[in-house]
Amino acid sequence: MFNTQKILNDFPILTRPGANGLPLCYLDSGATSQRPNQVVAAAARFYTEINANVHRGVYRISEEATEAYESAREKIRAFLNAGSTREIIFTSGTTEAINLVARSWGAKNLNSGDRVVVTEFEHHSNLVPWQMLAAEKEIVLDVIPVLDDGTLDLDVYRELLKLGPKLIAVSGMSNVLGTIPPLESMIPAAHEAGALVLVDGAQLVPHLKTDVRVLDADFLVFSGHKMLAPTGIGVLYGKETLLKEMPPFFGGGDMIRKVFLRSFTVADLPYKFEAGTKPIAQAVGLGAAIDYLNLLGMDQVAAHEHELTLRAIESLQAVPGLTIYGPLGGNRGSAVSFTIEGIHPHDIASLLDREGICVRAGHHCAMPIHDRFRIPATTRASFYLYNTEADIERLCSGLKKVVSIFA
Repeated sequence: MFNTQKILNDFPILTRPGANGLPLCYLDSGATSQRPNQVVAAAARFYTEINANVHRGVYRISEEATEAYESAREKIRAFLNAGSTREIIFTSGTTEAINLVARSWGAKNLNSGDRVVVTEFEHHSNLVPWQMLAAEKEIVLDVIPVLDDGTLDLDVYRELLKLGPKLIAVSGMSNVLGTIPPLESMIPAAHEAGALVLVDGAQLVPHLKTDVRVLDADFLVFSGHKMLAPTGIGVLYGKETLLKEMPPFFGGGDMIRKVFLRSFTVADLPYKFEAGTKPIAQAVGLGAAIDYLNLLGMDQVAAHEHELTLRAIESLQAVPGLTIYGPLGGNRGSAVSFTIEGIHPHDIASLLDREGICVRAGHHCAMPIHDRFRIPATTRASFYLYNTEADIERLCSGLKKVVSIFA
């Protein structure tokens, strides 16, 4: 059984007061999640007991640090069911991971006239790197439109595949609409058309069990801070055959095998993409976060969130003047974005904060999808494993107060 109260005991920040001394109600996990005691303790243990650089020292604590760092990589490999730790590249986050693919695989394999397909609901991090590359190399960016219900127009997608794109870059879960695209059909169709697929898993991996071998994505990227881990750590999963052929993204220490005055040779995977001092404590924290999620069970996490999200959508629809953007049911994520007629999203968020309720307001680094619905911004509540039905009740009660103030 999913014991939310026991889980809450692991998150001390959720017991502190919010604004005006009211209990904190945190509904912004889509931006960043909270961290349990177990993750904080793992990072603290690194700094207090084995703080040393990795891969370089022959003394004991350096070897222990290296073991902890590489153990985290193995935990991620198992969590994703990747075939080898050589397919797991540590990055600073999703943004760096996508830029790595764009600047390494893209720079080598894309030429003038080649096509890359994105969607209308992509986060800027999965748009701007391709836009930059398009400007430099004259590649063509095609866009899968979003329908009124927040789902992708798959008829257009099938037509775009006929144009022979080299890459499909798609979010596994929209951070605004909560839409989960049908990757199980989109990826095979892309491969049949000769395209590779990059999945932005920043919102997917923390919430749903993700098996890269079943998914068969060529690249999958995600951030640790959205799944209970510290900031400053992310992961690029890539099929080993692709990573082997890609040139390094950064140059410097630890990504080399040998350096001469005018040339160098690269290290083996995964290290050829990990130049410089590593985010060691952050990786150890990510490993501890994966331990925590495995203990709960990702299927149980997903079921809890799905039930909460559907309950929230049902309750929010009773708030006067409120419009939800994205699917209202079915297979969707836990980010729920909305507007209230006549009230700016920033005002909604500010007034909710007075009630101790933390929500997001703005374009959520996804301006094009807001343009699509002809709105400048939305308010977003996003749920995670530590949220409860009481949080939903407080959200809806707070929103009704907001409406009454503006009335």
